[in-house]
Amino acid sequence: MVDERSESACGLRARDIGIAPGIFHPGAMNAITDVALVSVGHRTVIAGEGVRSGVTAILPHGGNLFQRKVPAGFACGNGYGKFAGSTQIAELGEIETPIVLTNTLSVAEGIAGVVQWTLAQPGNEAVVSVNAVVGETNDGYLNDIRARQVTVPHVLDAIASATNGPVAEGCVGAGTGTQAFGWKGGIGTSSRVLPAKCGAYAIGILVQTNYGGILTVAGREIGQALGQFYLSEEKSEPRGDGSVVIIIATDAPVSDRNLKRMAQRAFLGIACTGSCMANGSGDYAIAFSTHEAVRRDHEADGETPSRPDLSNSAMSPLFQAVKEATEEAVYNAMLQAHTVAGHLGRVLKRLEPSVLMALLDRSGFNENDPETTPL
Repeated sequence: MVDERSESACGLRARDIGIAPGIFHPGAMNAITDVALVSVGHRTVIAGEGVRSGVTAILPHGGNLFQRKVPAGFACGNGYGKFAGSTQIAELGEIETPIVLTNTLSVAEGIAGVVQWTLAQPGNEAVVSVNAVVGETNDGYLNDIRARQVTVPHVLDAIASATNGPVAEGCVGAGTGTQAFGWKGGIGTSSRVLPAKCGAYAIGILVQTNYGGILTVAGREIGQALGQFYLSEEKSEPRGDGSVVIIIATDAPVSDRNLKRMAQRAFLGIACTGSCMANGSGDYAIAFSTHEAVRRDHEADGETPSRPDLSNSAMSPLFQAVKEATEEAVYNAMLQAHTVAGHLGRVLKRLEPSVLMALLDRSGFNENDPETTPL
């Protein structure tokens, strides 16, 4: 596998080169795991010249998710995809399993792995129905997707490896074979912490990028400047089609209805990066709350629980944070990726930070801008 990591750019994220969307501060790790209790694990699957895929797992908390479900909301920007478990989330407003991301033709293995893991948890001996949550994007450009090399043990490995520390980004897990705007993309993450006057809540984002359009950074159309963009006369690839999955976590006590509203706002961040959510793009977002007081006990049938519920009027700062962190997570996915060769000798190159910064500098990025301080 081609792995071209320039020494000067290795390890860079968007903020390291001055790209910091929005007004709010990130959390300590600038990752979805800045939301307490959330953990993320990856299992990268690479074999021979053509297999470039994997699994990423997101756990809302470390306990029994089936017995202590979390409220959740689901949103679809463009429905060209296969998102397992989404209809029950939309209907009941809750998640009861880890969230797993993988490739399009491995959704079945994702479901099987999540079900196996859930049934094996102590306390679930009588469980006979599981709503496994599995999202996907199609990594078939770099990955020999028809070989279906992702297995149930890979899914279980991703779940078992989940930690609440820094999150690996770029060509890892479900992002191993994916792209962004015709460059190498992958897994990206970012977070925001609201100021005390807005509740001091944390909002974390994780993205699996695999979509196209016209790469836009800080309002500058980078893809057009580099001649690599959807509808370019010079390029038959990349197309605008593709997919993106956005996972949103918060520790705010938010209802499933308002979590759906948060999920919908993630597509504003995707639009800021240059996507129009093309015809063949599967664009999905799931938001959940980890707040202890809004969890739902599996055996609470017939009860009328009293739970805190952040008011509608308090939601706008959370919407802003979702937009900001989603945009930054995409840039992190691209900047942390490296050039990869895969199926049929195809190659996706990384977007070199030095090239990006040169274009931004020529466009007047940060030039004569007033000094701003995040809230």
